[in-house]
Amino acid sequence: MTLPNMHDADSIPAAARTEIDRLLQSGDLFRYTAAQGAPVSLLEAEFAQMMGSQYALAVSSCSAALFLSLKALDLPRDARVLIPGFTFAAVPSAVMHADCLPVLCEVGDDYRVDLKDFEAKLPTVKAVIISHMRGHTSDMDAIMALCDAADIPVIEDAAHSLGTLWNGRKIGTIGKVGCFSFQSYKMINAGEGGILITDDANLVARAIIMSGAYEHNWKKHPVLQDAFATWQNKLPLYNLRLSNLSAAVIRPQLPALGQRVADGRRNHDYLAEILEQSPHITVPNPLPGEERAPDSIQFNLIGMDDTQAYGFAEVAAQAGVKVQIFGLSDDNARAFWNWQFIPDLPKLPQTKRMLMRACDVRLPVRLTQSELDEVASVLLQAISESVDSPRAYGT
Repeated sequence: MTLPNMHDADSIPAAARTEIDRLLQSGDLFRYTAAQGAPVSLLEAEFAQMMGSQYALAVSSCSAALFLSLKALDLPRDARVLIPGFTFAAVPSAVMHADCLPVLCEVGDDYRVDLKDFEAKLPTVKAVIISHMRGHTSDMDAIMALCDAADIPVIEDAAHSLGTLWNGRKIGTIGKVGCFSFQSYKMINAGEGGILITDDANLVARAIIMSGAYEHNWKKHPVLQDAFATWQNKLPLYNLRLSNLSAAVIRPQLPALGQRVADGRRNHDYLAEILEQSPHITVPNPLPGEERAPDSIQFNLIGMDDTQAYGFAEVAAQAGVKVQIFGLSDDNARAFWNWQFIPDLPKLPQTKRMLMRACDVRLPVRLTQSELDEVASVLLQAISESVDSPRAYGT
């Protein structure tokens, strides 16, 4: 069979079209034009209710949400912020944009924060961003216990984790702030967009003003008005708002999230079981209490050198399955040694060793079982060819 293009984004529900047409006819795309009931405002209310949070602020991207979260914490200039060594370049970038300094901690072969290194570096920082990278949740009980004891705020980068549960709690609601993405390859597709959630009225008031709620537009947010009055005209504006058109694309997708999560978990676990038949592939298990919401699969190559790893990726790509090996892909934005904008970039040998054999394959939730079988067949055949008949790949 011919594999579908696994990098095509999922289609937008037909239910969005009527509202999109209405907005295009009216030209009413700015979130603050209407006195009430603007699509962005409705999205914020619906998302907050879905997550069980007091407040939500929709913005232009998850990167913007991370940046605003840091600025809203009112950290001193050059405050050190602890982040995992395995994340997307947008995370340390957000830290730098917020006039803070990223501090990287080691990550294990299971893609989770190394708690020993995390604990050792925690006394040196003023805040923490935990990236649930590619939907893999670190031990949030241990992390929150350490951070709460040290009175250090935690921001959850949940760009890949909308719908994930940790011991029954929704990822993004455990730290002080949770940040999510609506970029095309996430569970909800708006092309671009993000949202932050929190129960802290003062923090969200600061974030709302800085997001671009100038003059009295903040009055259109259902937040304690005294919190806004304290900060009006005292904060810079970064204008990171979401448009009504994006909100109209997002809102009809929220009711389908539960089914998409279930489909993604089914697909991931089905493929993982097949791939682990190979002695050269290991798929890290979820931690106890973690219920993932995957739209991709990650696995580690075992007992393969660089030539064999390059060969595996090349053979798979020729057969229609793109495999990204984080540490072997040129200029990969998830390989920390490419974040050369960070002063005194650390070595992180454990994380680098993991990234040199960690593979990533997009796994749209729409794939059928027969398509998953074909993906598995391609990957296992590519392993066999690269190990048994290695050629001069990657040169």
